Amino acid sequence: MEWYLKVITNYVGFTGRARRTEYWMFVLINFLIGIALSIVEAVVGLSGYLSGIYSLAIFLPSLAVVVRRLHDTGRSGIWILIGLVPLIGAIVLLIFMCLDSEGDNPYGPSPK
Repeated sequence: MEWYLKVITNYVGFTGRARRTEYWMFVLINFLIGIALSIVEAVVGLSGYLSGIYSLAIFLPSLAVVVRRLHDTGRSGIWILIGLVPLIGAIVLLIFMCLDSEGDNPYGPSPK
């Protein structure tokens, strides 16, 4: 939960770097919250209202952590646009998110 809150509190921080742990823990907790909201919506019968509000609330922090993760691998944040390429773009972004951190680079010192 600590990693999730770190990303949420740094929701407009597009500078700097994010380690793999920070990114993947954010993704995991975000996924679990999404499942929990879907279950609550199914039980109560809200048909996607809670998930929609949550998605809007988490959009900017998600974007920021992806850009910081790209910075950690030595790439510019503009690489996020490769995700717009159908299928191939998502695979390339997934590979970038799985790569290990570089040492010191133009985006800051190594967070390790």
